[in-house]
Amino acid sequence: MIHTQVDINLTRRSTMGPLDSLDWLSRFTEETPGDPQSDGPSRQVPNACWSKATPFKAPNPTLALWSAELAAQLNLLKGQPEVLAGGVLVDGMVPYAQRYGGHQFGNWAGQLGDGRAITLGEVRTSKGAQELQLKGAGHTPYSRFADGKAVLRSSVREFLCSEAMHHLGVPTTRALSLCTTGESVMRDVLYNGNKELEQGAVVCRVAQSFIRFGSFQIHTSTGDEATLRALVDHTIKHHFPDHSVDSDDGVVAWASEVAETTALMIAHWMRVGFVHGVMNTDNMSIHGLTIDYGPYGWLEDYNPGWTPNTTDASHRRYRYGQQPQIGAWNLARWLESLIPLMQEPRRLEGVLDHYGEVFNQHHNAMWAAKLGLGLWRDEDQDLVVQLNSALQIIETDMTIFFRTLASIEAPNVSLLSDAFYQPIGEAEAPLQAWLVAWWGRVDGTPDRATMMASNPKYVLRNWMAQLAIDEAEKGDFTLCEDLHSLLMNPYDEQPEQEERWFQRRPEWARNRVGCSMLSCSS
Repeated sequence: MIHTQVDINLTRRSTMGPLDSLDWLSRFTEETPGDPQSDGPSRQVPNACWSKATPFKAPNPTLALWSAELAAQLNLLKGQPEVLAGGVLVDGMVPYAQRYGGHQFGNWAGQLGDGRAITLGEVRTSKGAQELQLKGAGHTPYSRFADGKAVLRSSVREFLCSEAMHHLGVPTTRALSLCTTGESVMRDVLYNGNKELEQGAVVCRVAQSFIRFGSFQIHTSTGDEATLRALVDHTIKHHFPDHSVDSDDGVVAWASEVAETTALMIAHWMRVGFVHGVMNTDNMSIHGLTIDYGPYGWLEDYNPGWTPNTTDASHRRYRYGQQPQIGAWNLARWLESLIPLMQEPRRLEGVLDHYGEVFNQHHNAMWAAKLGLGLWRDEDQDLVVQLNSALQIIETDMTIFFRTLASIEAPNVSLLSDAFYQPIGEAEAPLQAWLVAWWGRVDGTPDRATMMASNPKYVLRNWMAQLAIDEAEKGDFTLCEDLHSLLMNPYDEQPEQEERWFQRRPEWARNRVGCSMLSCSS
């Protein structure tokens, strides 16, 4: 269970209102040490969890996309692009950028922080406090050599994927709005020297907090135990109130819950074929939420070695099949940051073991659901291994294969032909053998309802997002809105949408930038 805050007896307002009608909080800036300097140039900020940062004023802010569902949960009326694009604050907002560190591609990077994100504050809701953060709203002390802004291309991807993941049942941050800024921003999409001007945009994203593994790492790395303890105390008080860190037992119990939510999140990624693309420790939420949508991707071909991130192309550290192991590695780095809280630090090793056990439980349960097996049996592991091997012999669309598997009436591989990118050839015999074994395991009656609820029909394939981006860059957000609507019901049959969106990747998208190749450039 992911906790939110101590004060749970909150009343929901009876009517929706503008941003200045919300009950704003500033607990993080009140309870943790901050930077004595506001805004200013990029710099090292010692002994602090945050720096005050003012969103830039967008020259021509326009509200382009809006999550009415999330707005209703916040009791918020649609509108106010001048605030949601940055530059105008309302009473109660105390904007800041969070300071954190992180391991990037396995190497300690030192101070990082919110280089293009500015938190406006928290608001009370009937489900606990929620933090509202602008991504792309301008320079902060942690922007290093960048401008802190974001472009329309990456902002559309973040908005659509945040909301798509939520409706898939994957723990995630949410997206409330996307505003264009009316400003052009220079970007080098593939970091190859080909810079171009792109349209600027800002996404307002929402979560119980944006505290990360790296939020703790930075203080331990500099020996700043006082700031570390202040951050831990704040985090426990408001987000994990069932825990106490006054003893080793308490620290281990808290860390074990973080391990559990992290394991569950990654098991869901594996279930739906999501590849985060940049699993650095500064991109790992303390709440077990998918956070920081950059060069992510969805498996088209069922290839465990695939990663969408061009920066990771040579080593493939963050490839699909290695995400569970990277989750453990990142968790280990976070546990190291908790050592100053422990009398016997070796006890934290058990948390890593717990992560592995919990992940395996979730992963097995999700495979049982995907295949309609009912309760998982130990011998089902062989069935899964056999399937994984067979699916890699030829290019096979993951989403179509598993969704179609849920409806076949006989163990005949020809019924799955829509999932294959080429004639089945040498894969026919192993796949047919697997189908016969699976059919026998389920006695010819797989749990189809569970399969349909576990295997989505629609996911945000990169080529779908790119089509929406192409139209948005022309000023037309109709396709973005259509995809937003489609992905709010990803497990439902939507016959009117099937021909367009329930299909294999088009050939034009195989090697197109934005579809098969992505970078962190935003």
